[in-house]
Amino acid sequence: MGAMLQQLAGNQVFRFLLLGGTAAAINWLVRFPLSAVMPMGAAVVLAYMIGMCAGFTLYRKYVFPGSTRPLMEQTMTFIGVNLIGAVVVLGLTTLFLHLLAAAPWPNMVREGLAHGAAIGIGAVINFIGHKQLTFRLAPRAAG
Repeated sequence: MGAMLQQLAGNQVFRFLLLGGTAAAINWLVRFPLSAVMPMGAAVVLAYMIGMCAGFTLYRKYVFPGSTRPLMEQTMTFIGVNLIGAVVVLGLTTLFLHLLAAAPWPNMVREGLAHGAAIGIGAVINFIGHKQLTFRLAPRAAG
């Protein structure tokens, strides 16, 4: 059992999914106390930003350590990759929901399946984007 846990912990994709789930949980949990002191829309936006900050910090330290790119470049690219991921998830959710429109399931089930599949594809896109763009090694200067 310990060897299996060590193998999982050594897997970059597993760490990405685990820590991304942690950031999502932070986003979700933080929204509750924020909603007690501000309007719901503002609480959702602030909670999302807190979750993104947690994700950036966790990914940078535990999933993609060693990037030599400047912190500001990593930050701006991280935001860009996440925005692209959000657009992809929204678009795919809409597409999948349309494809499932004739299925004889309750709307909640169709929405859950469509959104879940889109999140899975979005996670792959985010992983590739963060690995290849956000946290990549900076090119070395010739010389």
